Amino acid sequence: MLGSGRLDGRTAVITGGCSGIGLATVRRFAAEGAHVVIGDLDDGCGPGIAGEVDGAYVHCDVTDAAEVEELFATAHDRYGSVDIAFNNAGISPPDDASILDTGIEAWRRVQEVNLTSVYLCCKAVLPYMREQQRGSIINTASFVAVMGAATSQISYSASKGGVLAMSRELGVQFAREGIRVNALCPGPVNTPLLRELFATDPDRAARRLVHIPLGRFAEPEEIASAVLFLASDDSSFITASQFLVDGGICGAYVTPL
Repeated sequence: MLGSGRLDGRTAVITGGCSGIGLATVRRFAAEGAHVVIGDLDDGCGPGIAGEVDGAYVHCDVTDAAEVEELFATAHDRYGSVDIAFNNAGISPPDDASILDTGIEAWRRVQEVNLTSVYLCCKAVLPYMREQQRGSIINTASFVAVMGAATSQISYSASKGGVLAMSRELGVQFAREGIRVNALCPGPVNTPLLRELFATDPDRAARRLVHIPLGRFAEPEEIASAVLFLASDDSSFITASQFLVDGGICGAYVTPL
């Protein structure tokens, strides 16, 4: 797309781009002039979303190294660069709960999708960015990476802590090569995942809301604005950071009612 956007002519790869934060970011990046390549498993919606933003859709299991490599190769081959990687795909299944109740298979599945996938995406995109001597990587962590959650999801919290630590290390390691790596740490967001939680366990969902000083959940478009900031030159001196977009959760001792 042509215009005077903040991402004009840049190529962005977004995993989990067919819903929630990912979808909102796909649309925002495209509106800001980026070539957008979506990596997702939603073959029903993916091609249509890509067509909507004049981008590309690649079927990608983010836990499969070969498919992840193909995703970034497609972006580079089609558009000539990979300037932005928003490694956003993740899951929060109901069988990931207290450590007392979470089985090893649930633990491993969440770690694979939420943490190993970020490792694979970073590993795949860094060679392109190193050759270019520029790039911005944004990895989706969570506010639970920096504080204990009111509703335990032991593997989810551990995976997001790993994303934060990995992002810091990569941000330091590759800073002198013009590559910035930051961890986005959202609070609860009004996405299909959260709405499903409300439907299946309203008490658990309500316990999340009461801790937010702003008194509401974030909208996906608000998180997309934060991703845009980290992707753009507006954040050119920010790397190896935890970028909290949490409605004040992590700053609160008690929340006024």
